[in-house]
Amino acid sequence: MHRLEFINTGLAILGLSFYQQSKNMNTSPQLLVGKGKPKLVGKNYALLPEVDRAFQEMSTAAQKQGLNIKVVSSYRSYDRQKSIWNRKFLHFKSKGLTDEQTIKKIIEYSTLPGTSRHHWGTDLDIIDAKPPEEGDVLLPHKFHNNGPYNTLREWMETHAQDYGFFLPYNRDENRSGFKYEPWHYSFAPKSIPMLRQYLELDHAKLLLVPDLNGAECLGQEFLNSYIESHIMGVDPSLL
Repeated sequence: MHRLEFINTGLAILGLSFYQQSKNMNTSPQLLVGKGKPKLVGKNYALLPEVDRAFQEMSTAAQKQGLNIKVVSSYRSYDRQKSIWNRKFLHFKSKGLTDEQTIKKIIEYSTLPGTSRHHWGTDLDIIDAKPPEEGDVLLPHKFHNNGPYNTLREWMETHAQDYGFFLPYNRDENRSGFKYEPWHYSFAPKSIPMLRQYLELDHAKLLLVPDLNGAECLGQEFLNSYIESHIMGVDPSLL
């Protein structure tokens, strides 16, 4: 796959093209919430084949500039996201937070299981593999100023869209939802149609399970607000 032509023809055409694709796609609800078994490829990561092809081309271009893109997170199942959620819930509760405060704290960066873009095989978290890894690598300050991944961020901001990758959680101060994540990229040609289908689901029926910590606080009113603020709170190019 070569550089995507929609970049050169403007985001308005991009949006129309993806809308037309969305009408022709029929991803199962189970796959959209991370409970299915998608066909994934990749070495040390898992992405849809179309996404991996674009990623490989982008990685090759980055290597020519001395950058070695490493995927630290890609596809995640519902169960994997649920384990992350439940672990963080217990952690924040142990600090004396109420259930509501705990949920608010979790969703600064982490998604409710069944709502993660990582369920789709279209999104990935990346770093530059060359600098030594110290502690948590996915911290915003490590992608800025003198941070080890600043050069990667600058290169991605200039070139990622040429290959179809957009930053969902950008630095736009008017954007709602999750905080800025300079490491998280989404492959627009696949994720836009999936998001459109996702928004049509019966979320309460598909997402809430008895062993989900804090489930009693996650009623329909919460889900409606969360979907509007967090699921829709992405770069407009991905809507």
